[in-house]
Amino acid sequence: MIARLWQRIAGWLGLLGGLIIAALALLQVGRRQGRAQAEQKQEKADMAAVEVGRDAAETIERLDDDAVRDRARKRMRDTRGR
Repeated sequence: MIARLWQRIAGWLGLLGGLIIAALALLQVGRRQGRAQAEQKQEKADMAAVEVGRDAAETIERLDDDAVRDRARKRMRDTRGR
């Protein structure tokens, strides 16, 4: 009687354990994918910021007046840390 009852319970416990392991594995995969997507978004944002900086530097170099160009360069250096 007890052996038969144990066989039924053991089967259900095995199934429940398998489902828990599968859920944890899916959770881990989801975390990895989320982390990879966040890194990709950050890389795109960094590249966009570099492009904006390049455009600003090119615009400054095209300015005619040396004093205006020097002030613009100083402003870019001041805002670099922000």
